[in-house]
Amino acid sequence: MAPKFGTSGLRGLVTELTPDLVSAHIRAFLAACPNGGAVHVGQDLRPSSPAIAEAVMSAITGAGLTAIDDGVLPTPALALAAMRAGHAAVMVTGSHIPADRNGLKFYLPGGEISKTDETAILAALDSPAPDAGQAGARQKTGSVPAQDYVARYAGAFGPGALEGLRIGVYQHSSVARDAMIEVVTALGAEAVPLARSETFIPVDTEAVDPKTRDQLAGWCADHNLDALISTDGDADRPMVADATGRIVPGDVLGALTARALGAQVICTPVSSNTMIGEMPEFGTLHRTRIGSPFVIAAMEAVLADDPAAKVVGYEANGGFLLGFTAEAPAGPLPPLMTRDCLLPILAPLALARAGGKDLAALVAALPPRFTAADRLTGVEPETARAFLAELDGDAAARAAFFDGLGPETEVDRTDGLRLRFASGDVIHLRPSGNAPEFRCYTEAASPARAEDLLASHLGKLRARL
Repeated sequence: MAPKFGTSGLRGLVTELTPDLVSAHIRAFLAACPNGGAVHVGQDLRPSSPAIAEAVMSAITGAGLTAIDDGVLPTPALALAAMRAGHAAVMVTGSHIPADRNGLKFYLPGGEISKTDETAILAALDSPAPDAGQAGARQKTGSVPAQDYVARYAGAFGPGALEGLRIGVYQHSSVARDAMIEVVTALGAEAVPLARSETFIPVDTEAVDPKTRDQLAGWCADHNLDALISTDGDADRPMVADATGRIVPGDVLGALTARALGAQVICTPVSSNTMIGEMPEFGTLHRTRIGSPFVIAAMEAVLADDPAAKVVGYEANGGFLLGFTAEAPAGPLPPLMTRDCLLPILAPLALARAGGKDLAALVAALPPRFTAADRLTGVEPETARAFLAELDGDAAARAAFFDGLGPETEVDRTDGLRLRFASGDVIHLRPSGNAPEFRCYTEAASPARAEDLLASHLGKLRARL
């Protein structure tokens, strides 16, 4: 599919992300949005990222601004550095999608772009700002932004937070592969590096394939691990497994992290586990469309009403957003209103250790709702949307497709089509907005039931699409 600009920025095939197209989007971004006089540029480890980053920086200096080259680093580390400096930022990454694709993520001096900013950027593509009469400068920061990102959590959690734990770090081609080693070591754990790769591996933390799950379980057994951690390619999504190698879903990590930080208001997409509504310590729950801009918009609305609100956001993929200064085990942790991977990795592990439990026991004590998710690839959004429109408009078609699940008790159209049945089972179908993927989310009263629902409905979707 042709490159598309949406909730996660610009994404498309590398062959179609030409210097002219990249430059046009950068110029439109600079014309439509505040930038603070400079733009930080980061990149992931895809083979195509250096050339695209060069096109990004050339467009920035061509507009007369300073391009600050932060190099290869986690997306939240880039956002942290840019926000501290009062500058805009652009991350060159395709996140979890394959290496034949790439993209750009855009940040204002105050954080991620909103849907309003997205609309303004698209409008500016028709008449981007002209080149400046004099080229801007370039600066290179080296490893400082990544070091500051690690120091944020080393200082807040302290050297004893993970003392005595043996933690595997699935490094693959994540930009956080060194940061993860550094931070768990700083918190007192023994880090065990695993499977570092010089070839890009597209890890989707929300849809981990069976082969990888088996690999995680094998590493945990072979290395006698207390937990295993990883991230997606640009490190704004965590992956955490317990001592058996069982992955803790991202929305469960989100609930545990919110508990560890003393949050009171939760903003999370409609796809997240409904257990959060059964946890009495949280006063208010706001459900949103899927995507960090929608979560951030909900958090900002909460803070507009009450600037002292202890509000956090998280997504089913595990990306966590902190909207208040929280008290961590060793000191204050300032807000960071962008998807982060390290906080939802560290907070649940530290919470479990502080309570004298392992991670599995901590998870087992939560309300018993279980989710599963996966995707079909190669399904164009237009095809997916047409199929969903058919189901949405015809109750008989839904009954036929969801045969055996009993009567519907709720139809939620917040984002895609999410149905709850009298049994308590939930099926949520949603096309990707910027990749040829069709997502299926399930929820049930047991892990086995959620997995069975996922397998059967992916099979139905595969046959139809």
